[in-house]
Amino acid sequence: MFVDQVILHAKAGSGGAGCTSVHREKYKPLGGPDGGNGGKGGDVVLLVDNNETTLLEYHRHPHKDAPNGKPGQGSHNNGANGEDLVLSVPAGTVVYSMEGEILADLINPGMKYVVAQGGAGGLGNAALSSNKRKAPGFSLLGEPGDINDVKLELKSLADVALVGFPSAGKSSLVSVISAAKPKIADYPFTTLVPNLGVVKAGDVTFTVADVPGLIEGASAGKGLGLDFLRHIERCAVLVHVIDCATLEPDRDPLQDLDIIEKELSLYGGLEDRPRIVVLNKIDVPEARELAQMILPEIHARNLEGYLISAVSREGLKEFLFAVAELVVQWRKTHSQDENARIVLRPDGVGALGFQVRHDGNRYYVTGNKVERWIRQTDFSNDEAVGYLADRFQVLGIEEALRKAGAKPGAEVAIGEGENAVIFDWDPGIDTGVKNVRGPRGTDIRLDGR
Repeated sequence: MFVDQVILHAKAGSGGAGCTSVHREKYKPLGGPDGGNGGKGGDVVLLVDNNETTLLEYHRHPHKDAPNGKPGQGSHNNGANGEDLVLSVPAGTVVYSMEGEILADLINPGMKYVVAQGGAGGLGNAALSSNKRKAPGFSLLGEPGDINDVKLELKSLADVALVGFPSAGKSSLVSVISAAKPKIADYPFTTLVPNLGVVKAGDVTFTVADVPGLIEGASAGKGLGLDFLRHIERCAVLVHVIDCATLEPDRDPLQDLDIIEKELSLYGGLEDRPRIVVLNKIDVPEARELAQMILPEIHARNLEGYLISAVSREGLKEFLFAVAELVVQWRKTHSQDENARIVLRPDGVGALGFQVRHDGNRYYVTGNKVERWIRQTDFSNDEAVGYLADRFQVLGIEEALRKAGAKPGAEVAIGEGENAVIFDWDPGIDTGVKNVRGPRGTDIRLDGR
């Protein structure tokens, strides 16, 4: 079964929680914090593998979960990281967001793309200790891993696409010019999947794809065409295979050529590809006579035309060398390396890392950093909440809320949606104060609040 379009539901592993622990041994009942950090959650990673030819695995099993990181332990023992879940995909796989944006174009063996990022592990209290907090009575929680739905679409990596009506002889042609062994029969739509073959012409080696199911209306979903037109997009040369021996009374070679060209035009994006027309089945005397009659018309359209027979192999040598020349010219001017670049867009220098906006009676504070801090905070621990308040003050959130017009008691939400944390803003709580003391797990600034 050939599958070239799937929806993948990827869930990365969550980070392990940090550990709150105090070193204890004989004669040293309070030897200092020794809680280890939690391990990072595993990523969900796509990896191009030449041994893969289809996306069938993800059609059958679309939900993929990476393992979580392990929690930290005492005695400075960090939790183990969750292993990355590596998913093999064929070369030519395009990753789309559910909104249709291209996220990655995986064309070269070994290329990787992280679909879902594993959550960071939480810091243990040993890592959180400072001059201000000698022995923190809290640690940070691990972050949840990303949950991401993406669309995977396979577009064959072939140099040459054979296009034409069903039973025009495309599969037969692939079988005699390469080692590929597609199914061949005398009825329409025998070929249900793109067949790829490797061809050598002189010193040039190239791949040929037999694209099935193109009939009138293919670009609108008729027949099998819409399912497989995407496999033409990467091809350097388009070869029209015309059946000159068809027994259908309402068909003629030039009409077939016009119909397929119309469908390619409606699909779009293929205008710059060089074309070659092969008039097939000239081993049949009537077909040879018809091909010789219309060849001048092919040339009049500024198209190269060749008379061939996949059965007798007549004309194949000249045809293949002409194709090889066009492939070489295309390769010189179109480098696939351009598609393999990874573009990084870091935040600008001096960026705050958060935004404050006022909507109705509520102020929203958003940004990756502040939302991550919220996820890592254990709100049942007052000392952890006080630590979060200090971080917000250092980042400048308090000042930004004042400038936005927030008054004491204003409703403030960190993040958006159902995961937002909502509280009443109280600028009367001093942040950034030194020597905050009290039993571990408490913060004197929050007493009675």
